[in-house]
Amino acid sequence: MKPLVVLAVFPVIFLGELPDKTMFASLVLATRGRPRNVWLGAAAGFLVHVVIATTVGVALFNVVPHRVLEAVVSAMFLLGAFFAWRESSDDEEDLAEEEAAKHGVTMTAFLVIFVAEWGDLTQILTANLAARYHSALSVGLGATLALWAVAGIAVASGQTLLRYINVATIRKITAVVLVGLAIYSAIEAIR
Repeated sequence: MKPLVVLAVFPVIFLGELPDKTMFASLVLATRGRPRNVWLGAAAGFLVHVVIATTVGVALFNVVPHRVLEAVVSAMFLLGAFFAWRESSDDEEDLAEEEAAKHGVTMTAFLVIFVAEWGDLTQILTANLAARYHSALSVGLGATLALWAVAGIAVASGQTLLRYINVATIRKITAVVLVGLAIYSAIEAIR
């Protein structure tokens, strides 16, 4: 373990992830369920990607075309938009459905992060940093902590929204934003 490498990697990955679509996706998902559940799902998705980036590295990105990755991400965002819009018109759910949704948001957060991070800037940066520093563990720890911190900020921000805007409005806004992210990903797939 190289503590200086962890300290060098953290700000690079943190700043690289702040304006990223996965941060915004985590923020939006936090309006749908318990912050802890969203964070756990996002954190697990980020951890899997850091492990992949530090072990397999850039070679994996050469196997799966960038267009395919962006097309899959676009489809996932569209699916999320559909469900968010549909939920905005639902009446109050009973306790059992609400409990199922809380568990579902963890899996949703994991899947959104897992799919959206393929070929993402921070995943490529993590792979490159692991190759540069020859310390997969140190780079992996620094990157994971940075990604978890960004997810924590996003989740906390999402829950704050609920104090000021009703859930149905947030879900409709979520749907519109997810459609926007889907369009952005589709454009990236075409490039």
